[in-house]
Formats: sequence, structure tokens, C-alpha cells
Amino acid sequence: MKRLPGHLAVGAPTEPDGARVEPGPASPGILPALAAALARELSRRADEERHLMRQARTNPTPQVRRGLVECRRTNADALGTIVRRHGWPAADLVGAPASTAALMILLHAPDLDFQLRCWDLIAQATADGRCPGPHHAYIADHCAVELGQPQFYGTRVDPATFRPYPIRRPETLEERRRDVGLGPLDEQMRTLRRGA
Repeated sequence: MKRLPGHLAVGAPTEPDGARVEPGPASPGILPALAAALARELSRRADEERHLMRQARTNPTPQVRRGLVECRRTNADALGTIVRRHGWPAADLVGAPASTAALMILLHAPDLDFQLRCWDLIAQATADGRCPGPHHAYIADHCAVELGQPQFYGTRVDPATFRPYPIRRPETLEERRRDVGLGPLDEQMRTLRRGA
């Protein structure tokens, strides 16, 4: 397996409840109807979370926040089941939009151990060309920041300062970003500032 920068070998993944997650069969073993159903389910769950996130920004009541927390928990549980049965839902299995939805669900999952364990699967899928490089960059940076370590690709931004969290070896950052298909960091920051 080709190791990407910043990848931690973390062993066999587990679901949020601690059960072992063994990669499922490769995508050729999945019936097209099942792959389509998985894609719809991942997209539906990600859309529901986005809707609740918008609600939490416009109407930050305790009830809305509890609903968002519960949504993220149940989404993580569902993703854990999918990963256990079928492996990481890479683009070759469920399509690019649903694979991105799975990444969003993972990034918002309440269990860092689950995120760390799925990182291995995403790194392998990326190395095999079944998952876009930016997916690896986002999960690598997310896990590094959550562990209190410098990030690798500069994708995580501190909401308090609106600056990237500390970056490992900043002198080679742009090269690493190019290697995974990300544009320059200053372009990312301009885009974020326009959307803020």
C-alpha cells in the first residue's frame, strides 16, 4: 500500500460502538441496486444534517442543537454499519457525491476513534484511485487537529481566528496540497472569507 503523507497506521477499524470493522467486499461484488441504495442513504443522511446545521445557525435553540447531535450520532452508526459490511463507500462503489456525503458524516461523527480507524480505509481507497485525494487530506487534517497535532494540508480553519490551525512543515505545504488535488491555501482562504 502506498502511504500518503501524514497517514497513521491505526489497525483494524471499529464502529462507534467498538465492534470491529472489517472492510467489506470490493465494489465489483456489490450489486448495482445495492450500491445505488447505499448512495441514496448516504446522501439523504448528509442532506438531513446540512438542513439541521442551517437550522442551528438561524435558530440555535437547545432542541435544535440536540436534534443535530442526535442526527450526527445516528449517521455515524449507519456509516459504521455500511463500512463493516461493504468497506469504505468510495466513489467507485457509491459515486462521487455519495462518497463525499460519507466523508462529511465521518468528519462530524462524535467518535474520534471511529474517524481514526476509517482514515486507514480512506487512505487505501485514495492510494488505489477509488477515492479523491482531497478526501484523504480532509480526514488526515481533521484527525491531526483533534489529536492536538499540526495538520498536513491546511484544510482545517480555526473558527475563532479564521486562520488555519498549525501546519506541519509549512514550507512544503503547497506541494502536499498539489499532490492530493487541492488548490493553493490562499485560494481556499479567499473562498472561505467570501462565504463567511
